[in-house]
Amino acid sequence: MIGAILTQNTSWKNVEKAIANLKDAGLLHLGRLHTTRQEELAEIIRPSGYYRLKAKRLANLIDHVVARYDGDLEWMFSHDVTTLREELLSINGIGPETADSILLYAGNLKTFVVDAYTARILKRHGWIAWEADYHHIQDHIVSQVPGEVEHYNEFHALIVRTGNEFCRKTPKCEGCPLACYLPESGIQEPE
Repeated sequence: MIGAILTQNTSWKNVEKAIANLKDAGLLHLGRLHTTRQEELAEIIRPSGYYRLKAKRLANLIDHVVARYDGDLEWMFSHDVTTLREELLSINGIGPETADSILLYAGNLKTFVVDAYTARILKRHGWIAWEADYHHIQDHIVSQVPGEVEHYNEFHALIVRTGNEFCRKTPKCEGCPLACYLPESGIQEPE
């Protein structure tokens, strides 16, 4: 859950540094995080960028989990995905990608995370329209990929790897495992 907030608008490399700081401070425990002042938390997670905002968002999430579920993540993740997703989306600072990351990775619940890499890969290959939004992309993936948690988890990890190595903002198609699937006209760009 912590990683889902910390990874907003930053690389996982920076998140790892922030998580290491949290571990060193003994704060990888919900109860301890809940009692930590936001200013102190912000300094600890500074490597993740936007650290004051992320400290507030973490506090919002943790306050919700403590108030609604008495800090019991097992109880929280025992609820159905749709209800829990709506609940997460009601927390200030949690959007669709963050909510789905929490559900999939922390809760081991069946949902697919759409990130910038997913959208970029699908759109450049012409597999989805450039104007497709988060929900349209998610529905498309769910309709095409077998729906087990493990599949979504692994598929998303492969997308992140491909996006990070090849399908960057400036594409590096040479050596990309998906290059052979590009349309004959090449990379699709928005009109």
